[in-house]
Amino acid sequence: MDKKAMLGPKVRRLRREQGLTQAQMAEQLGISASYLNLIEHNQRPVTVPLLLKLGNAFGVDIQSFAEDEESRLVAGLREVFADPLFNASDIKNQDFRELAAVAPTLGQAVVTLYQAYRDSRADLEALSERVADREKLHLVQNATFPLEEVRDLFHTHHNHFPELEAAAEALWKDGALDRNDIYRGLADLLQTQHAVRVRLMPADVMGYAVRRFDRHGRRILLSEMLAPSGRAFQLACQLALLRHRDLLNRIVDAAALSGDEARRLARIGLCNYFAGAVLMPYDRFLESARQVRYDIDILRRRFDASFEQVCHRLTTLQRPGARGVPFFLIRVDAAGNVSKRFSGAGFHFARFGGACPRWIVYEAFRTPGKIHTQLARMPDGTTYFSLARTVVKASGGYSSPPQQFAMALGCEVAHAAQITYADGVDLDNTEAATPIGVNCRLCPRLDCSQRAFPPLNNRLIVDENLRGLTPYLFAPPAGEGR
Repeated sequence: MDKKAMLGPKVRRLRREQGLTQAQMAEQLGISASYLNLIEHNQRPVTVPLLLKLGNAFGVDIQSFAEDEESRLVAGLREVFADPLFNASDIKNQDFRELAAVAPTLGQAVVTLYQAYRDSRADLEALSERVADREKLHLVQNATFPLEEVRDLFHTHHNHFPELEAAAEALWKDGALDRNDIYRGLADLLQTQHAVRVRLMPADVMGYAVRRFDRHGRRILLSEMLAPSGRAFQLACQLALLRHRDLLNRIVDAAALSGDEARRLARIGLCNYFAGAVLMPYDRFLESARQVRYDIDILRRRFDASFEQVCHRLTTLQRPGARGVPFFLIRVDAAGNVSKRFSGAGFHFARFGGACPRWIVYEAFRTPGKIHTQLARMPDGTTYFSLARTVVKASGGYSSPPQQFAMALGCEVAHAAQITYADGVDLDNTEAATPIGVNCRLCPRLDCSQRAFPPLNNRLIVDENLRGLTPYLFAPPAGEGR
């Protein structure tokens, strides 16, 4: 405790709270009224003996009374008024000190009000992740939320469901599946155990559908346009519904989703998870992935799966004691819309809209079928290794051209040495990594020449006589430049 503490405003506030005049308080403390007046105006310190008298006479906590709350309040006020909101105000440090000394309650109210304002801005940033474009606010009211609920369900489980893994392993034993012809094994299992036949149907009969379950006819109808890996995948999806609906419902019920639409979407996602686990059994797939150093082309040939199926399966290898590389995955179309994303690596995706234009996923569209790699660094300094390639979904013929997407698979740079695609990349040279962000509205990088939108946290500067690499100029964020 400082032997000479300047606590004038606190002494004055205490006296007024007690309803005393200076003469009355001075009498109780055994000092003169003029000396108390000097103390209240910070022209005399409050010595330790006098502080003890204050504690005895008025029952104050000496330690808290002597704390330098004024300095903390001045620091808080300085942070508040560093916000660009007050750029036009000529507020000096002396103003902060006077407010903290003369009216600390009012000063604290200003800090509290500003905190509420910052919280509201944080809420706006969260909303921006749900709305990629200010002209699309109506999305908040439509079917986008159920999809986000389902994505959150998978994120909460780290995209790993042990119950479904166990069910897929049991299916291999019960169905005595042959790894060399899994499609035939699944079709036979459906016939013998569920009295369901499988038929390939012409594209003009199936229309937009690739699988349809005829409940009354006990048939699964598959489009002839499906690739062999897609046919086996769809049979496994239907088996999940026939054999494990109760299990699917338990997982969905535990998630407490908001409505039937979200529940149905969740069941579909879980069926897809089960199908991937059937085509690529956990232990055998993980062993192969490690053996070939996550070479996707080898894995898809070995397990008769598609590029996308293998990438998706790689993100699910999160079994305790037997984990693979913690990958994240994203799938986008040529317009930048994100149609699939999973994260086992803590990668921060925008909830709606596209990703950063500097990210390698968009480069894949320039050379379809070629794998591109990239070392990328987020604004927080975390560095990721990514690979990207285009994938093509089944078409309905010439009149219904195939869908083309770009997929990116990545992990933190600490895991990249395990991946064959990182060979030859200087993983230690993180300074050479491409700087990327979540998306333009949430990215703090003001020097980006590919920015499509101004960031939410910076005030826009419009100058007709100055043009930079982008149409946007910004004021520095709160706390900088002052």
